[in-house]
Amino acid sequence: MSDLRISEAFLYMDYLCFRALCCKGPPPARPEYDLVCIGLTGSGKTSLLSKLCSESPDSVVSTTGFSIKAVPFQNAILNVKELGGADNIRKYWSRYYQGSQGVIFVLDSASSEDDLETARNELHSALQHPQLCTLPFLILANHQDKPAARSVQEVKKYFELEPLARGKRWILQPCSLDDMEALKDSFSQLINLLEDHEAVRM
Repeated sequence: MSDLRISEAFLYMDYLCFRALCCKGPPPARPEYDLVCIGLTGSGKTSLLSKLCSESPDSVVSTTGFSIKAVPFQNAILNVKELGGADNIRKYWSRYYQGSQGVIFVLDSASSEDDLETARNELHSALQHPQLCTLPFLILANHQDKPAARSVQEVKKYFELEPLARGKRWILQPCSLDDMEALKDSFSQLINLLEDHEAVRM
């Protein structure tokens, strides 16, 4: 091979390296989804979302009205509108449903029978609400690290999810602050449902 051809080959290789390093362009933007997060006071909504955002546990304060967090994942950003779960706030939940693309419902799996009954009624209302009934649901049975925690099967049976949510897109997962990998996996499953739901809509 002549010196000219060798030089041309090296120049072409330099060009390819330059294209790879400098002309790659910005990575594609991650899709964003607007979600509403509901559940009774004490279910752990704020703590779970704060942990996913890598916020200090010392800064966690129970939500009294509503708050919005951008929760980043590798393949999506979830803009989560968390609504307070007190008695005097829950009656206004539906005012904040508009524009939601998915729902996160957090329940305390170790709560009293009365609170669990209230949580069941609220979840049933959400599953049947006109603005939410067709959306993907992630139902988190939180506080699985507590001795009194009910299993996922117990929660599924008590909440009558199989007959009520038949035909809907929903996931029921156990969770606790001690197992972030399981929590992140639950949200990954939700993102898959959101992608499928948006694809069907388009």
